[in-house]
Amino acid sequence: MSKIRKSAKDENCTVRLPGCLNDTSTTVLAHLNSVRHGHGVGHKNLDIHGAYCCFHCHQILDNAVKSDLDRDFVKMAHYEGILETQIKLIKKGLINE
Repeated sequence: MSKIRKSAKDENCTVRLPGCLNDTSTTVLAHLNSVRHGHGVGHKNLDIHGAYCCFHCHQILDNAVKSDLDRDFVKMAHYEGILETQIKLIKKGLINE
């Protein structure tokens, strides 16, 4: 497991979809879907393309639970979470500006 993935432990959720409980004990790094980037299902993007994400929000991102949320809204929340996570990673010294 990479240092960036490990850094998600106990972090606040940066995706914050409606209903987010910000349960820091469930936070993991949620990667962008890689199918559009030339990879097959099951391949992940680079860790810098991930957001600190709680279980609730990750379930919605992965379509593992039914949600009435607009998919474009969900994608935008994920992108915003990735940007916020990248700022945290810079502050932690895990990526450079």
